[in-house]
Amino acid sequence: MPRHGRVGFGHMEEVVFGVAAAEGVAAQVTRVGAARALLMVSASLERGTDEIARIRDALGARCAGTYSGMRPHTPRADVLAATRQARAAGADLLLTVGGGSLTDAAKAVQLCLANDIDTIEGMDALRPVRGPDGALVPPPLNAPTVRQISVPTTLSAGEFSAIAGVTDERRRVKELMRHPLVMPRAVVLDPAITRHTPAWLFLSTGMRAVDHCVEGICSGEANEYGDALALRGLALLASGLPRVAADPGDLDARLDCQTGAWLSMGPLAAGVPMGASHGIGYVLGAVFDIPHGHTSCIMLPAAMRWNRPANAARQVLVAAAMGHPGADAADVLADFIAGLGMPRSLRAVGIGADQYDRIAEQAMGTAWIPRNPRPIAGPAEVREILELAA
Repeated sequence: MPRHGRVGFGHMEEVVFGVAAAEGVAAQVTRVGAARALLMVSASLERGTDEIARIRDALGARCAGTYSGMRPHTPRADVLAATRQARAAGADLLLTVGGGSLTDAAKAVQLCLANDIDTIEGMDALRPVRGPDGALVPPPLNAPTVRQISVPTTLSAGEFSAIAGVTDERRRVKELMRHPLVMPRAVVLDPAITRHTPAWLFLSTGMRAVDHCVEGICSGEANEYGDALALRGLALLASGLPRVAADPGDLDARLDCQTGAWLSMGPLAAGVPMGASHGIGYVLGAVFDIPHGHTSCIMLPAAMRWNRPANAARQVLVAAAMGHPGADAADVLADFIAGLGMPRSLRAVGIGADQYDRIAEQAMGTAWIPRNPRPIAGPAEVREILELAA
C-alpha cells in the first residue's frame, strides 16, 4: 500500500524576516486593517529598552494598550488578566513581542475572548477532546475573531503552531489547547530585537528548536516533508547557535537561528509527533519551573540514547545534519549542548531520584509519550530515560 499522510499548512498568511520590529508590525497592522491592537509584551523589553516604545510610536492611535504581566509557562491566571484587558480595550488584534509564554498566552486569549471565558474554571472548556479516531481535537468552540501577530524574541517557535501550552496552576499541569485559528496571522522575524534576550535564554530556546527538529526526524511517523524542513532547520541551528554564543552581535547568525527555529516546526505541520523529550519536558516545566529550553538540553540526549534500538537509522541523519556524519547522535548533541554552556543533567537543575516516580507518572499523561518512537508502556520506561539524564 502506498504511504499516506497529511500536511496541514495552517492559517498563517505571512512570515516577514530581517526587518525592524516596529516597521514590520506597523505594516502588518495596516495590512490586516486593525484599529485597536493590544500589545502583549515582555516586561523586560518594556522596562529596559526602547523597543516597545518604538512599536507604540509606529502604531500611533492604533495601539489600544499594553499588557506586560505574563509569567513563564503561561499560567491561566495571567491569560485571564490579559483577556480582561483586551476585552476592556475593545481590541481587534493581539500583538505579541516576546518569548513563547507570551505567544501561547495570546493564543489562549483568542479562545477566551471568543467564548466569553472569564474564570480559571471556565478555561476547562478549552481542553482538547478525543475525536472518533482517538486523536486529540479542539472541543466545540466559537472560532477566534480577534487574531494575533507575533514578533518572537526567543527560538521556541511556538508562533508557528496552532497549539497553546497553558499551565493549570491548580494541578501544576501544562495543557495543550488547540484551534486552527489561534495560529498567528503573521510573524515578524527581527534578529536585532533578539540582542536584548539574555544569552542563556536565546541559546536554550534554540535547543528547544533543535529538539523539535531531532524528535521530528527520529519519529516513527516521520515523512519527507517534515524531514526536509527539519534537516535544514537543524543544520542552520547547529551552525548559528555557536556563532551567536561567540559573537552576540552577529545578526546573520541570529537570523539563521530564527529561520532554523521556523523550519523546526515542519514536522508538526506535517502531522509528525514529538516524543519523550517533549513529554517529560512538559512535566519538568509545569511542576519544577524548569525553563523549556533547559528541559530539552537535559532530556534530548537521554531520550535519543533510550530510543536508539528503535530508530538508529534515523539518528544517523541527525548526526550528519549537525556536521558529524557517522558519529553517535546522542553524543553529538551532548557535546553541542556542553559547548553552549547549558545544563545537561537533572542533578544540575536540582532534581534528584526521589522525584523520578512523580515525573514518570505525570509524563504518561502528556500528548507525546504515547507517540514516542520506541513504545513506552508505563512509568518504569520513563524512569529509565530519567536515569539516563541523571
